[in-house]
Amino acid sequence: MKLLICSDIHGDLDSAKAVIDAYHKLSADKILCLGDILYHGPRNDLPPTYAPKEVITLLNSYKNVILSVRGNCDTEVDQMVLEFPILADYAILSLDGKTVYATHGHKFNLDTLPPLQKGDILLHGHTHLLTCEKFGEDNVCLNPGSVALPKGGNPRSYMIYEDGVFTCVDLVGNTIFKYK
Repeated sequence: MKLLICSDIHGDLDSAKAVIDAYHKLSADKILCLGDILYHGPRNDLPPTYAPKEVITLLNSYKNVILSVRGNCDTEVDQMVLEFPILADYAILSLDGKTVYATHGHKFNLDTLPPLQKGDILLHGHTHLLTCEKFGEDNVCLNPGSVALPKGGNPRSYMIYEDGVFTCVDLVGNTIFKYK
């Protein structure tokens, strides 16, 4: 399975288009969105091409390939207009024998860990900061950053999962880091 993993679109149309373009270019099987799909929230600047209605239309046309978890900016009102489920706080995925705990990051993160076993992967967005950090008992925390509003000098980015490898790339396709 090839997954395109993104987080924190925040209603930015260009970012949503970049995700869909990458999905096609990579011939990914699914898109895993780690939340904060439509709104930018009170602590973020307005995204450059903020157009949540257009983002709704675009993403709904891919409703059969999008898996998503709820971000802190996602609400029941958003679920009323999005045609794919977005309100789960987490998803537990089994990828090539590894357990991946996918969440947004505002509830479960390195400071407030979910129930993990040795070797499990914590995958979250929320901070808009790229992360590849080992912790615990052979665990790793991965964060694809933000496709729309990166922080800490990071580029706009997403992650690809294929054949047991997580690869974080910028929107141009340059590799930022890999985790096996």
